[in-house]
Amino acid sequence: MQPQILRNQVKSHLLGQIQRGELKVGKTINLALLARTIGVSVTPIREALSQLEQSRVISAVPNRGFIVPQLSRQEAKNLYETIAQLEITAVESSVYTEYDIEALRNQQLLLQQSHTPMRRLEARLFFHQLLVRNCPNSVLLQILDDLKTRLRFYEQMHVRDASFYENVDNQNEAIIRAIEENNVPTAALILKMNWMVVLEYLEKQLAA
Repeated sequence: MQPQILRNQVKSHLLGQIQRGELKVGKTINLALLARTIGVSVTPIREALSQLEQSRVISAVPNRGFIVPQLSRQEAKNLYETIAQLEITAVESSVYTEYDIEALRNQQLLLQQSHTPMRRLEARLFFHQLLVRNCPNSVLLQILDDLKTRLRFYEQMHVRDASFYENVDNQNEAIIRAIEENNVPTAALILKMNWMVVLEYLEKQLAA
């Protein structure tokens, strides 16, 4: 099997663990166990972990190996502000069809039917994925994906009540309406507020 395919296989496995909340902050990643679980050698695992390190999802620590780094208020601030700005740039460069708007509305309905923090997080992130998928800048979209992988650790650890997302999700309808009216400045403003509400909540949780 080609090295790139093996690396992607490892990354997919680790990202799945992150999405399911199985990969914990502060936990050292067991390379030998990972190799046995996936059925590949340690070499593509190290390559995949190095790529995830470049994306700041994990860190390499001397004498410990690869670990999921601890969370901090400063990183959360940098992370959410950067994601907000990149999404605004993506929206500003996107063209939306009636099909795209309908897809956003359908996802908004799914959001309202999600009643656990994990399901609400997944539904919310998919809404934002739909929001930027027409952006022609593939590099920007890849950076967004990498940042949102790290973001998952913050929300999985600190958002215990799914009802918190209700106020955030209510802004989605306003974003959709603004896009439908071709009012990009308003959509961008609400989108930034959308991310900043979550950041404010997390900063309080991290300070507690």
